[in-house]
Amino acid sequence: MKKIIAPVVLVAALALTGCGAADAAPASTAPTVADEAKPIEEVPKAPDLEGDWKQSNSQSEADFMTAAITDGVTSIDWELGSEDITAVYWVGTFEAPVDATEPHTWTSQRNAAATDTAIMASTDDTKEFTYEEGLISFTVSIQGESATVEMNKN
Repeated sequence: MKKIIAPVVLVAALALTGCGAADAAPASTAPTVADEAKPIEEVPKAPDLEGDWKQSNSQSEADFMTAAITDGVTSIDWELGSEDITAVYWVGTFEAPVDATEPHTWTSQRNAAATDTAIMASTDDTKEFTYEEGLISFTVSIQGESATVEMNKN
């Protein structure tokens, strides 16, 4: 019986330990099928801010601001439905975001030719705009009073 147990123990020991390190194949650095099946992480795209925007924090259903951003220009109007008036507030430059980093801020340079004769237009040479979490915001000042306007894309 001892003769039968010794070969079985030897075979079991070899099976558990393998054939030794000298015979082992070197680790491959080539991609495996499992590696190739992993999805490639997409880099978040910069938001497209061009289009029409409407004030979302107005305290009036009839009176609010609208904006159009197109071809490097930001145009903002007062929509005073209670007075049946649309008036220019801002026309200036627009800098599109180059990546998805938020907040995205830009300094718009006023187009004086488009705003100098508009009675309700800002006379500031520049205006700071911020885009974050789907909203564009900027400060409006009238006769020493300031408020932040927030706009959603239509």
